[in-house]
Amino acid sequence: MDYKLTKYSHAAGCGCKIGPQVLDNILGHNEEHSFPNLLVGNQDRDDAAVFDLGDGTAIISTTDFFTPIVDDSYDFGRIAAVNAMSDIYAMGGSPLMAIAILGWPINDIPASVAHQVIEGARFVCKNANIPLAGGHSIDSPEPIFGLAVTGKVVIKNLKKNKGARPGDILFLTKPLGVGIITTAIKKDLLKEDGAVLAMASMTQLNEVGTLLSTLEGVNAMTDVTGFGLLGHLIEMCEASGTSSEIYFDSIPKLPNLQSYLDQRCCPGGTLRNWESYGEKVDLKNKNKNQKLILADPQTSGGLLVAVAPESVDDFLKLVRTVGLVLSAIGTVQKVKEKKVYVR
Repeated sequence: MDYKLTKYSHAAGCGCKIGPQVLDNILGHNEEHSFPNLLVGNQDRDDAAVFDLGDGTAIISTTDFFTPIVDDSYDFGRIAAVNAMSDIYAMGGSPLMAIAILGWPINDIPASVAHQVIEGARFVCKNANIPLAGGHSIDSPEPIFGLAVTGKVVIKNLKKNKGARPGDILFLTKPLGVGIITTAIKKDLLKEDGAVLAMASMTQLNEVGTLLSTLEGVNAMTDVTGFGLLGHLIEMCEASGTSSEIYFDSIPKLPNLQSYLDQRCCPGGTLRNWESYGEKVDLKNKNKNQKLILADPQTSGGLLVAVAPESVDDFLKLVRTVGLVLSAIGTVQKVKEKKVYVR
């Protein structure tokens, strides 16, 4: 019997993330105790925690898990594993090992299906040359899977989201639209070419982040996931004390998004995202679909990179060595009334 995993989940992939505004209310605290070796912690709103080992290197620690974004169990495991490792690469590090986080409705879906989820994750870990070294499981009302990943970085190569400077050029390494595409999957409206391209994107490791960490002109880096491109760019701008301008037509996108939006294939996470940060965005073109694409929750999305103008040529040469052909999507600017201006 085939089990369509998305039928068991209320939201798909990173679209089930709690919205930025609500998350701020959950995480707000007045922590007075400090840890000198904690280079990046909860207060930084960055991709992962970073702890100085005292020898010029640091440990990176992150976790990510979500409900099914595709029906196939093996592919669900692959996507979740790639997504979880992305935070390590976004900080400029390399993963060392992973442990699994599994919630499973054991009375509704056989354990053999969960086994295939784990096998998909093992495949990705093998490709990343790390062990899937253990994990924890619970009986839960809907399927949940992800990884906790430990990585390592040379501190001088550590990339954060707060280093962007006015004049930096912005690049995005994967196309937008995964949330829209996966909503089309749940509604049985997806065209075959969209499925193939979305799967290729979601299962592509962001290993280029480790390479980019060695390039001095890469001033800031983050991965684009559940808060959408706008949400993660706003975080970068707020952390850096800047604003930004992006060019909608230059942003890479998966095909047929307009058609799916016309058929109401918009994940609930998009609207939660916009409610959280829409007031910080200036949309020159008031096209509703433009907003829905830019706030679309991405699962296993690409890296958003801010590059100094004098380093752009070196950046483009470096990404071409791993098969990426990129174009600028915008610029970092001096702080203005809004954080992001869409043109």
